[in-house]
Amino acid sequence: MFARDASTDIDAVFFNPAGLTKLDDGFYLSLNNQYISQNKTVVSDYQFLNGTTTEYLGEVRAPLFPGIYAAYKKGKIAVSVGINPVGGGGSATFDTGLPSFEMPVSNLVPGLAGLSAVGTAAGVDLDVTGYGLNAYLDGSSVFWGFQAGVSYEINDMFSVFLGAIFVYAKNTYTGYLKDITVENEGVMMPATDFINSKAIPTIDGTVTNLNGVIAIPTSVAPIISGGGGALTLQQAVDAFLISEEQRAGIVAGLGVIGITDASAITIQQTSDAITGATPLLQGNIAELETNKAVLEATALIVADQDADIVQTGTGFTPIIGVNISPNDKLNIGLKYEFHTTLELENSVEDGKGFLTGFDETTGAPIYLYNDGDKFRNDMPAMFSVGFDYKITDKFLVASGFHYYFDKNANYGRKLNGIYVENSDVIDRNATEFALGLQYNVSEKMLLSIGYLMTQTGVTEDYQTDLSYSNHSNTVGLGGAYNISPMINLNLGVGYTIYAEARNIYDVNGITTTETYDKNNLFIALGLDFKLGGNKSE
Repeated sequence: MFARDASTDIDAVFFNPAGLTKLDDGFYLSLNNQYISQNKTVVSDYQFLNGTTTEYLGEVRAPLFPGIYAAYKKGKIAVSVGINPVGGGGSATFDTGLPSFEMPVSNLVPGLAGLSAVGTAAGVDLDVTGYGLNAYLDGSSVFWGFQAGVSYEINDMFSVFLGAIFVYAKNTYTGYLKDITVENEGVMMPATDFINSKAIPTIDGTVTNLNGVIAIPTSVAPIISGGGGALTLQQAVDAFLISEEQRAGIVAGLGVIGITDASAITIQQTSDAITGATPLLQGNIAELETNKAVLEATALIVADQDADIVQTGTGFTPIIGVNISPNDKLNIGLKYEFHTTLELENSVEDGKGFLTGFDETTGAPIYLYNDGDKFRNDMPAMFSVGFDYKITDKFLVASGFHYYFDKNANYGRKLNGIYVENSDVIDRNATEFALGLQYNVSEKMLLSIGYLMTQTGVTEDYQTDLSYSNHSNTVGLGGAYNISPMINLNLGVGYTIYAEARNIYDVNGITTTETYDKNNLFIALGLDFKLGGNKSE
């Protein structure tokens, strides 16, 4: 039904705790569960991903999503407790990973393009024309709330509530990135094999050859000092001053520095030309050695790796509430949940935080998640107000409004790798509007229908493939059946349609657009036990 913010039934423990004073004296227990099925879709047009646009699908199948509420009413006082999820981003399994996982792999194609010239010079094909990978991610985010409080009836019209929620937050990420391959000469091969067995040996051979060229002036210095500097290379061979193999090596060395016709070049000219080109050759060697170091680091990054990250934290949320009953037909519920400061800490197994690179200065590995790192993941303050109005004894209309103070919280979001305040990525606070209709078919059965509209206030910069927020519209149908004077059965089904969200951002100088969408189906079942008589009228 969704519009339960003015409830005076046992679910008021969560929605309108001040309204619990409307119960008859006695003990009440409510046991509930939801089955949730959700599909998430992330689409990226990053130009180096396989295909013009790449779609990533995530699936959620949650058979257990419980809510437990209990209350004891005596006179003007009601004491209540509740246990249920109060926050978090849900969970999803992405069988092909996400853009943020695949982008670094796709960058192998442009990143290794510089090897083409090295390979051509060495007579080796080092062109990389494609890539492949096997990626998987399973993530979950659930904030459990353990609520307790006391309601007090001031008079027939006003009741108040004071309580708190202890929040235990837990995020988990498990997955892997493996079987990374590159396409070379029309064949897919493991990226590590291409780097370690083909690219790096080619660079080593090129460096050896360049060092050999630099050494030529030293090798011919005795000939020059002996008066043979004016001889051509062939004359030096004929005079048995150098071998044919040495001549061929010198000719090849001259070719490296751009002298393609060495027939008339003398020994002295050879020495002078190579000596003059030595600084450039040394620069080429330094560049090749740098490229080799990058390749060695890349080989470690593209090796098979898996992830196992757990993030946990606790918080405390004070709650106050007021229930107002102006007459027998109208009931009004108000509730304010204070801001919850949550600091989560990473627990990461050694080497399982997703390796992304190495520190240029120290060479230390850089992980996406590091053990012991802490970050904020607050829950915002929230105000709700609801109205229940009995049009007739059988027909009730209900509405509710929720306001989330998102901008004053800290969700631990980053821009360009730096943590920012919520106000930097949120334009306005989120709101929800709920409407419900309830009809008592008989003394034992009632039916209901509901609608919930959610409007978020996040900017594009807030959205990421791991966590995004969309406007949504939810519709629901349900009913209740009185099994006995002490037991009520509740059943409901709902479906949420989300508006597509997007983020346009820069990736290595390339404008990239990602879109985010999802849909949600849930079925709810509950049993309410009344051990204190029927509900007061």
